[in-house]
Amino acid sequence: MTPIRFEGRNAEFFSTLRNRINDYFKENNIKPTGNWKLYSKTIILGTLLGLNYASLYFVPADSNWIYVVYATIGIWFAGIGFNVMHDGAHGSYSDKTWVNKLMAVSLNLLGGNAFIWAEKHNISHHSYTNIEGVDDDIDLWPILRVNTSKKKLWFHKFQHIYGIPLYFVAYLSWIFIQDFKKYFTGKVIDRPFKTKFGILQHIEFWSSKVLYFIIFFILPALAIGFKAAIIGFSLMGALCGILITVVFQLAHVVEETTYVTELEDAKKANMEIDAIHVTDDWATHQIHTTSNFSTKSKFLTWALGGLNFQVEHHLFPKISHVHYPKINEIVKKTCADFNVKYNEVPTFFAAIRSHLSHLKTVGSLA
Repeated sequence: MTPIRFEGRNAEFFSTLRNRINDYFKENNIKPTGNWKLYSKTIILGTLLGLNYASLYFVPADSNWIYVVYATIGIWFAGIGFNVMHDGAHGSYSDKTWVNKLMAVSLNLLGGNAFIWAEKHNISHHSYTNIEGVDDDIDLWPILRVNTSKKKLWFHKFQHIYGIPLYFVAYLSWIFIQDFKKYFTGKVIDRPFKTKFGILQHIEFWSSKVLYFIIFFILPALAIGFKAAIIGFSLMGALCGILITVVFQLAHVVEETTYVTELEDAKKANMEIDAIHVTDDWATHQIHTTSNFSTKSKFLTWALGGLNFQVEHHLFPKISHVHYPKINEIVKKTCADFNVKYNEVPTFFAAIRSHLSHLKTVGSLA
């Protein structure tokens, strides 16, 4: 893989910010990991998923309500992913390693794979945010063109129209196509897995995929019929897909964020480069490539696991999302002190508009 070099010389910024964040936790005598707010959400979301799943077997199979019940499972999938799995995968759910691993592996129950997620998200996305050719989360071409370094195809001028409808299939594509592609190639885009995929990971991958399919498709199909199960499972996947994809797109694929396209530009020019040179230091790069939205909404902050505070999450992924509203104030002030541009959109719908506007602009430019 082409090396990435963060060449900015603003180390004092992140050092100061980190010290201020550490002081906040020390002065208030609180841990940066999860607390009762997170643990109560885990119980609530787990209970709702369990009850929703159980009700599949009690709703009359010939009733259209069966589809509503099936689809709603997708909401709890997204909620557990946002709130429980995500913190666990980053090691911020608890100060106990085994608890974090357990919460991270909840992704396997939801159809994904915790090991591949760590390679794709924790390493590829968090380390190299919005770096074209390295960050798997923006590797959407040819379906979507998110920056002008990628070749423009004729249908990209309509991507602001078809983009969001396509997000309905994102979850099913992830668990049935993308996971298997990464599994068989052992790579995230062109980068080999950082951690060796051992025998236990192979067993875990196949057993959890099969178990997931049995629990959420085969068993319901035996109870309500295969036709109803196919429709219901598709609706479940669609609802989960639109929720998770929109939330993550609003954090990085909007008008306010920037991209590093040196590798793709070199490929287009048929050139080789010794390294990808990022003009910012790592922390400043995270801020410039990330945007918050609707941070004043307590409901969204609760429901989305603080993912509307993406700037804080990217700077401090080891801090649980329950603390983001407080440290947001510290991050903003420090950015102002060091003249670092901070991206934040006031509302969810303003962020949607920004996302669609970005897609439209990039889809129209040569």
